[in-house]
Amino acid sequence: MTEFTKSKRMMHYSGQCVCGTISFSTRTEPLRITICHCAWCQRRTGSAFGVEVVFNENDIVFAGDTPQIYRHVSDESARWLDSRFCPKCGANLGFTLEAVPGIQTLPAGAFDGSGQFTAKNYQTRHVYIRSRRDWADLSSDVEVFEAHFRS
Repeated sequence: MTEFTKSKRMMHYSGQCVCGTISFSTRTEPLRITICHCAWCQRRTGSAFGVEVVFNENDIVFAGDTPQIYRHVSDESARWLDSRFCPKCGANLGFTLEAVPGIQTLPAGAFDGSGQFTAKNYQTRHVYIRSRRDWADLSSDVEVFEAHFRS
């Protein structure tokens, strides 16, 4: 397992959707970073994987318009996942999971600035690598799981 450290100070993180209609902020450190290679995340992002920064749900504040919610039910577990998105531009604004009450993800690419979330500073894991694209290389700095890490 990769060693990681977290600063004890309160950090302010913010971001927004593509059009700026919805913004978000948090004043806490993330719990972890999850890089998901499941087929649903590939379709959701249009990429090889989704990169989500995980927070406690109560630590995130949305401003502007209210995000829309699409409920996806897994064909594997039959559990739901509520995906949030901007009703104007359609940008991903993270999700909540039935399997993990009280957490909310935010997409890493929607944060202001870049480079604040690294595998050396936060627990980072790849999940559902069994469906990863062959051309998506895996870093040796993060945990890797064939399915979800709670499976």
